[in-house]
Amino acid sequence: MASGVGQPAYRWVVVAAVAVIFALALGQLVNGLSVFFLPLEREFGWQRGDIALINTAGVVGVALGGIVMGRLAERLGTRPVALFGAAVLGLCVLGASLADSLWQFYLLFFAAGALGGAAFFAPLIALVSNWFAVGAGLAIGIASAGQAMGQGGVPFVAALLIEQLGWRGAFVALGAASLAVLLPLALLMRDPPRPAAGARAGEVDESPTALPHRAVVVTLSIAVVGCCTLMSVPLMHLVPLMQGCGIPGPEAGGVMVAMLAAGIAGRICFGRLADMIGAIPAYMTASLWQTLMVFGFTRIDSLEGFYLYAPLYGFGYAGVMTGLLTTTRALTRPSRRAGAMGIVGAFAWLGHGLGGWQGGLLFDLTGTYAASFAVATAAGVFNLAVMTGLALAVRRGRIAQPA
Repeated sequence: MASGVGQPAYRWVVVAAVAVIFALALGQLVNGLSVFFLPLEREFGWQRGDIALINTAGVVGVALGGIVMGRLAERLGTRPVALFGAAVLGLCVLGASLADSLWQFYLLFFAAGALGGAAFFAPLIALVSNWFAVGAGLAIGIASAGQAMGQGGVPFVAALLIEQLGWRGAFVALGAASLAVLLPLALLMRDPPRPAAGARAGEVDESPTALPHRAVVVTLSIAVVGCCTLMSVPLMHLVPLMQGCGIPGPEAGGVMVAMLAAGIAGRICFGRLADMIGAIPAYMTASLWQTLMVFGFTRIDSLEGFYLYAPLYGFGYAGVMTGLLTTTRALTRPSRRAGAMGIVGAFAWLGHGLGGWQGGLLFDLTGTYAASFAVATAAGVFNLAVMTGLALAVRRGRIAQPA
């Protein structure tokens, strides 16, 4: 059965399932720990930089595991890799409810990232990309919108769970929900039909740019370190920043929900924008948006102000990840796309871990978040500079190609 321009209708089942998987899995690993900062600080007396390293351990795990999991998905198929990741993630979060030392949290969340989240991110985005011959930007935007939904929804729900069950009970509930939801959804993962033989099939794996594949991957990897260092600061530290202004945890979590609800629309809109104006321009537009706005969070001290500012920031910030994924797709050939996404994604997660860690470290050193958010702004400028160079190189390469 097909729909659209001869493309299988099942591709939308894959997109929907990936969106929900990203919501629950990446919502926990990317910034779900943000509402656990104060409970862990109160119980154990740990500094925020040390607590932030729990999140860093998770995203570094996603980074390092993504390259391996992408290759495993190519060899074994996406479904078994996703099933394995669902089981590991759920069990690790359950295990966190029993932890009572930092090294246990570091180990559990590193495993959850390397063997759990990594089994989802690069393999599933590559899967979605390969299901769509046309309109991949919109499809990737919808799938990645699930991550935005989870980044807002998971901290909000976790804050409520902490109030009702304590932080240990919250981890039990999240781990059980992960197993109950992710395992059935992983069973829906299916590789797309192979292209028909002939001239059309021969064109499928053509290089989309005159630039060497390695140069594209290296340049994107360098750029996303700056991009994700920026975006992780508000994701990990906006809730404690608001709590420092006297705003209770659930209300601060509500602001995150509002910001990332706007981000759902942003990811979809920027995916469509990539289909219309090109992946690189869409990515740079979103990057400029978040760079100009991120420091403004430190100038706000009221719940009303955060509710007004955060969704506006969230709409543009959310387009960055969609832009990164569509740009990687646009500049790489299908046969090497999963590996490219694994490598670029690895550096993105490393940047995310770096940003979250430096945010906590600079707070510990200065007692405010001003320096943390200033570093985020500088990282965004670095990302834009690298991407400008890549855009010019792609343009020159296309002009130099014979007609």
